[in-house]
Amino acid sequence: MVCDKIVLTPRDILEKEFKVDTRGFRPQEVDKFLDIIIKDYTEFIAIIKKLEEEKKELIEETLRLKHELRTISANIDLIKGNDKVTNVDILRRLSHLEKIIFGKEE
Repeated sequence: MVCDKIVLTPRDILEKEFKVDTRGFRPQEVDKFLDIIIKDYTEFIAIIKKLEEEKKELIEETLRLKHELRTISANIDLIKGNDKVTNVDILRRLSHLEKIIFGKEE
């Protein structure tokens, strides 16, 4: 997942301490800016998780549709020109029925 490649969490940003020297930045400005970064970072993580879930669902749907296409193609081949039934056809049909009955995927 993409989130594994992200080094910082919103909490890391929130708890970051900076050294202050005599010519340092104003702490209030740094805090305001870090608050904006934390908000954006949290939103990015939510978007990435949502997109990862969508991707997973689309991959599953693609696999299901490919399997369905293979089954339909096999059935069309059987219907097209095979007036006689061979042992291979019977085994193919039996295998397909077993997959339907027992719920086994290829």
